Amino acid sequence: MKSIIPFITKNFSNILIALVLSIAVWIFAISDSDPTIEQAYPKPVPVEYVGKDASLVLVNSSASQVTMTLSAPQSIWDQLTNDPSLVRVLADLSDLGPGEHEVETRIQIGIIPVRIIDYSPTSLNIELDRVVSETFPIRVVVRGTPAIGYQADTPELDISEAVVSGPAAMVEQISELRALLDVDGASENINLSINLQAVDSNAQVINDVTINPAVAQVNQPITQLGGYRNVVVKVVTTGQVASGYRVTNISVFPAAVTVFSNDPGLVERLPGYVETLPIDLTGLKDDRDISLSLNLPADVSAVGYQQVDVQVGIAAIEGSITLENMPVTYEGLGDGLAAEFSPQMVDVILSGPLPVLDALRTTDIHIIINLEGLSIGVYQRTPVIQIDLADIVAQSVLPGSIEVSISRGTGIPPTPTENVTEGAAGVSSTPIVTPSP
Repeated sequence: MKSIIPFITKNFSNILIALVLSIAVWIFAISDSDPTIEQAYPKPVPVEYVGKDASLVLVNSSASQVTMTLSAPQSIWDQLTNDPSLVRVLADLSDLGPGEHEVETRIQIGIIPVRIIDYSPTSLNIELDRVVSETFPIRVVVRGTPAIGYQADTPELDISEAVVSGPAAMVEQISELRALLDVDGASENINLSINLQAVDSNAQVINDVTINPAVAQVNQPITQLGGYRNVVVKVVTTGQVASGYRVTNISVFPAAVTVFSNDPGLVERLPGYVETLPIDLTGLKDDRDISLSLNLPADVSAVGYQQVDVQVGIAAIEGSITLENMPVTYEGLGDGLAAEFSPQMVDVILSGPLPVLDALRTTDIHIIINLEGLSIGVYQRTPVIQIDLADIVAQSVLPGSIEVSISRGTGIPPTPTENVTEGAAGVSSTPIVTPSP
């Protein structure tokens, strides 16, 4: 030990220089791999108020967020930006009473090393007020007008008052609690849950207070005035639509009307409906839209609607027919080939509007088998039904598959034919036609 002390004393300056150089090299190495960055924190930080007396409420504050500039190594910045809870801004309200105050903001960083370069604002102007509670009556405010012939009677509430809590300055401005109810166009009783509003003497809504309970159940009776009555509308028709057609629906708008008479007994004696003037359906084949007047008794008038809009839907009656022994033809057969079918005749079941079926002829129906790309051999093929008339649908073909035998040859086998004479429903009597509506 005695030999070391003289050595250290003699070489102290050299040892100190070496130590400083070592520390400098270590700091340089650390800084080079994890450089220090000075920049603004990416998001404003909300102010947290601590120490406030429970009997007070914060009414106003000059700012709710603080911006700041920090200096920290890159690795620390990564943690600061990924975990916002590491940065807090506190405003201590301890020992403060009602009134206006200036409070400093303090920054807390939950990780080191971080240096606070600057932040703003450094202080806040706040206002505290006492929390008070007071009971106020509730009044229903009815807006709008019920439907013609109806009146809104006195509304009923499930509660008559509620407790309002908040800053004393706010609560002192309240004159009453209101439940706003819209009855515009109503023709039956209204039962709703309505949010309550605190208002001042000028009917201005006061916010930032708590109402308990916040909702009231309102029952608003709506009654019909004497001499008025709601009745449904019955459409009166005459005549028949064209043969082969049917009425699919008749609709009327409005479906009900309000009628009035100075003699309430007249409307009370109505059967619950009023009729329209008749609409003539004779010979109609298409839908019809028309406005009709109401056929009202003397001294009874309609309120609002003097005419109603009537829509009459008309469609052709659907039916079906069976065409038996219809010949099969083909297309797409290759050169030098001949085809034979088994069977050569099929039955076809068709459906469609009766007027169109009446005009149908056997020449309008084509049963075709596509032989394109087929070589010598025996095949099973499904015939395709082509119909020249619109709205006719082929429901089925019997049999559903035909055997086709393809062989070498240049002749085309004759297409089977039948003696065709025009018969009932416009379709030949041979083949047989069986119409079935």
